[in-house]
This record gives sequence, structure tokens and C-alpha cells, in this order.
Amino acid sequence: MSEHAGERPIEAGIRTDLRDTMSYGGYLDLDRLLSAQHPVSVPEHHDELLFIIQHQTTELWFKLVLHELRAVRANLDADDPARARKGLARVKHIFRTLAEQWSVLATLTPSEYAEFRGSLGSSSGFQSHQYRAVEFILGNKNAGMLTVFDADPAARAVLAELLDSPTVYDAFLRHLARQGHAVPDEVLHRDVRQAWTMHEHLVPVVRRIYDDTETHWADYATCEDLVDIEDAFQFWRFRHLRTVQRTIGFTTGTGGSSGASFLRRALDLTFFPELYEVRTGIGASATPPRR
Repeated sequence: MSEHAGERPIEAGIRTDLRDTMSYGGYLDLDRLLSAQHPVSVPEHHDELLFIIQHQTTELWFKLVLHELRAVRANLDADDPARARKGLARVKHIFRTLAEQWSVLATLTPSEYAEFRGSLGSSSGFQSHQYRAVEFILGNKNAGMLTVFDADPAARAVLAELLDSPTVYDAFLRHLARQGHAVPDEVLHRDVRQAWTMHEHLVPVVRRIYDDTETHWADYATCEDLVDIEDAFQFWRFRHLRTVQRTIGFTTGTGGSSGASFLRRALDLTFFPELYEVRTGIGASATPPRR
């Protein structure tokens, strides 16, 4: 059989009759996925599809982040830090992917966005319940946020469950206590509905781990994994801020927030303050090297 120049023939073993069998498109439910983009601008603006897909893919990644962080928490509850660390590593890479994704949206110029921004109404990323869920499970809880989702009972239920549940950090600290570390009772029995705040008495516990990494290697490595998560999350927040500034300057957000100023304040939030505080004194008392 003759072949056209440059044409690669289909291998004999590849299945081409996909009737009555599981196909790629069927497994991924692509008919529904690829028909879920509904631009609302009239006439439809070319760049609105980019805007929709950017945010839809972010929500898909958030779904996986929540899936992984729930498993991380369960593995720490089961004193299985190795499996927990695998999940933390995956979440870190997801947030690195999400941060890089902002570079695609940054190709949307202010003039282009202005042509369809008015069509978005009051919709805003502020209303993403999955983003709030990620914040909740990492420690930045806010019971007042539930009212934003009163019109969406399913989303509100997700947040209410996470509000009442220990965070990933709570699970880690309880794991440390079971390994013999002197985690203060006030930390172990704190009100998990409250946002995490700095616990000064926890810093010496963390310092003990960092001062003897050989003895406490698994705990030390997990501390660093948590720092990786926070760094990756904060870098995603920063890229979000810069993209917003690049696109709308300091204009008020579509959901009523102050826009860039609101996002900048979020950079001051921290999930694991003790893991950063402990770095201040590391090496301060070490003997300087001989010359």
C-alpha cells in the first residue's frame, strides 16, 4: 500500500472502531466539559473564552487540591507522614502550575478586557467556594464567609464542614504530639473553627525539630513541605495580584472588593507562622567556622 510523503500510518494494533466501548472522550466526559463555556458578551467578544477557560481550569485544579489535602490530613491522622508528604508535594506542584497559568491571562490587555467586563455582572473570584475551602483546610478560616454562599447550599455545606474540622496543620501538630513532641495543650485543644494565629509556645517545639534534624528527620521534612505549600500558594496570590493590576489597575473588583488592594492584603496572611518564626534564630548560636 502506498503512503503519502510524511504521512504516518496508523499502527495495525490501534483500535479504531470505538462503538460500544469506553473511549477517551467518553471517559473524560468531553462532550459536557467542552460545552461548558458560555460567553455572555453581546456580540460575543473573542477574548471572553480565554477568561472563562482560565477560571474553569483553576476550579478543576482547586478540586484536586482539596482532594489531596483531605487525604494529607487523613494520613497525618493515621501517623503516615510518608503518604502525607506525597500529597503535599503534589499540591505544591499544582500551585506552581496555577501560578504560571496567570501568564496566559496576562495576555489579555486592559482594552480587550474592558470590552466584555461589563457582561460579568457581579460575578467574581471572591465567590469561589473551592478557593475558600482550600483556605479553610489550610487554616485561614472565617465563619462570616459562609453567608456569601447562602444561595448555594451545596457550597455552603462544604465550607461549614471544613469550618468545623481540624486543618492540615492541626493534624500535623497532633501527629507531632503522638511522636512525643511537647505540643502545648492549648494548641491540641484549640477551637478549630477559628483562624490559625501565632502560638509562641509552639515555636520551641518546632525549634527542637530544626535543631536536631537527624533525629527528627521525618518531622523536619514535613515542616519544610508545609513551607513549600505556603510559598507556592503565596506566589500564586502574588501572580494574581500582578495580573489584576496589569489588567484593571486599581479599579474596584466586579464583586465589589477594592480589587488589587484587597488582593495585596491577602499576602500578609500566613498559614504556618511558627514554621517561619523558627527560622529567625537558626544558626544564631552556632560556632563560626575556623579560618
